[in-house]
Parts: sequence; structure tokens; C-alpha cells
Amino acid sequence: MHKVYLGLGTNQGDKEANLRAAVEEIEKRVGEITSLSAFYDTEPWGFASDNRFLNAVCCVSTGLEPFELLAVTQNIERMLGRRTKSVNGFYSDRPIDIDILLYDDLRLYTPTLTIPHPLMTERDFVMKPLEEIAPEVIRTLGADKKG
Repeated sequence: MHKVYLGLGTNQGDKEANLRAAVEEIEKRVGEITSLSAFYDTEPWGFASDNRFLNAVCCVSTGLEPFELLAVTQNIERMLGRRTKSVNGFYSDRPIDIDILLYDDLRLYTPTLTIPHPLMTERDFVMKPLEEIAPEVIRTLGADKKG
């Protein structure tokens, strides 16, 4: 089994219900959620919006390989109402966003998937919930950035 950290975010509709629905679908389709952060109310990042976000991070034990995981999480997003993905740094309001943050100790750089998530350390809405459930991971990331 693989240890995966996923970032969750929403800024449309019933945000708490959106996150809970995403968590439920992740449990059904991805694997056992071994830890889930609190839900964090945050400002939009990377674009202007009147809608604040609700964000969380979860740790999942999964048998899915990275590209399978990507396909399943994108399917969950579509099922929960997401119609478009962010492209080339152009972000917009969305009912749900599921980002693969970390996958074991894997380093993967492809046009469709980069692990670790390339912007995660710049985003407090990722790092604060991640630190809540996995402070040892934050220390490791800090060591990686220095080295």
C-alpha cells in the first residue's frame, strides 16, 4: 500500500458538504483515510474571487498507482460538479479541487502529473493542514528545500 497526501479545496456552494462528499468518495474509490485535518477557511490563492475557500488535507492508504490515482481523483471532482481544471496558472472558482501532494517518497515530473505537488510549499492552505496531521512530513520538506 502507498501513503498519499491529498489537498482538498472548495469555494462554491455548501463548502463543508463539498469537502465531506469528497472525503466520502476518496474513502470509497481511493482507499482508507488514515488522517484528516480540520477544515481551514482561507483566502483565494492565485486569482481574485469574492468566495473564500474551505481547505483540508488527508492522508490515504491506497493501492492505486500515481496515474490511476490522478484519474480517480479527477473523476471524483467531475462527479462533485467540477467542470474545468486550472491550466497554466489560471485558477477559477470551483466546487471541489483534489490535488495529489505527496505519494510515498516518489519524485515524478511529467506534463500531466508532478509529485510532490510543485506549489504546495508556497500555499499556507496546504501546509497548515498538512502540518496538523503530519508534522514529520513538514520537517522533511524543509530539509529538502535547504538541500
